[in-house]
Amino acid sequence: MVDSKQTRETRAAVPAAQSRGRRDFLKTAATGTAAGVAAAATGLGFNIRTAKAQGMRWKMQSSWAPGTTGYKIFEEWTKKVGETTGGELQIQPFPAGAVSGDFELVDAVRNGVLDGMNLFTVYWAGRMPAGVFFSSFPMGLNHPHQWDMLYGSYGGKDLVRELYEKNGLYFVGHVHHDMNLIHSKTPIRSLDDFEGVKLRMPGGIVAETFSALGARTTLLPGSDVYPALEKGTIDAADYTGPAVNYDLGFQQVTDYIIMGPPSTPCLHQPVDLMDISVGLRPWNQLDDRMKTLFEELVHAYSYDHYTRIQEANKAAWGKFRDAGTEIIHLSEDDAARFRQVAMPLWYKWANKDPDAARMFKLHLDVMMSPAVAYLTPDDVKDYSLNL
Repeated sequence: MVDSKQTRETRAAVPAAQSRGRRDFLKTAATGTAAGVAAAATGLGFNIRTAKAQGMRWKMQSSWAPGTTGYKIFEEWTKKVGETTGGELQIQPFPAGAVSGDFELVDAVRNGVLDGMNLFTVYWAGRMPAGVFFSSFPMGLNHPHQWDMLYGSYGGKDLVRELYEKNGLYFVGHVHHDMNLIHSKTPIRSLDDFEGVKLRMPGGIVAETFSALGARTTLLPGSDVYPALEKGTIDAADYTGPAVNYDLGFQQVTDYIIMGPPSTPCLHQPVDLMDISVGLRPWNQLDDRMKTLFEELVHAYSYDHYTRIQEANKAAWGKFRDAGTEIIHLSEDDAARFRQVAMPLWYKWANKDPDAARMFKLHLDVMMSPAVAYLTPDDVKDYSLNL
């Protein structure tokens, strides 16, 4: 093979182009323009003109129900993956329940029925104690950027990848979505009003916190929430944010939205994460160049997903009010009491096994950082962590 001067110059330019390209990619990938995404991908050293005519094809299922804002964004992103890679990697999207139930998605990916998943990360709580701390838990980290700190700056991504790998999966990255709302058929104006309420929760520490308040919690996948509310099987349900919940018709089967006070608008899952994960076998079939690009695509998807959900929420709040839904904010005293109920459960779950303790320790590190300052040593002096 002839190593021409032009080729050598091109190779020498790749590191600088990659550095520039990563910044450009993150700006352009969220714009929704296929041309901009492709141009930024080229800056990463990926030449779509040389992509294979027949590339790798993955089947990936989301936790989003069909027709929702969330699923539409997911579909658009899977299309962008194919466009950005010039067809070298293509993803066939599926909505919730199309191939596998939400709670069985891990098995479907591990066994090769699906190649990847876009899961609500909180569902890992039923698989391993550490899963409770992969996503929001009661009175934990309260803002999306704090989760970026946890995953990107405090070692969370590496630890979660290690734990996913034990289950035959590769954790590509977290995806920001929204806070979770509680929709109720009856008014709940204080924590005392949860007594006896039949309440859907995603399980784990979230369900236990409400059970400690006297609620009768039940575990249901997202696709079963509306039918259960419609039939009266449950009185209230936690689920996603206003835009998606309006798409699902929750205003037709409930009259109230229950939220925390202004300081903590969601007490139990203020940053409900999703993630993109892939089976180890399909992941290991990618070369390093494609792995890097795909991680960047997931990072860009998280930004795009979050901002577009928030944009849709602006209109959804008004739609709920027009439908007659009353939005109830609990008090600051309720939030303080909820925290006192939640804290012993943090440590109960963290001390279930060493991996859970390791994951929760990262949360403590972030919460005790002066930049966050949710906790002081005095707040936790009566608790111990079995690392």
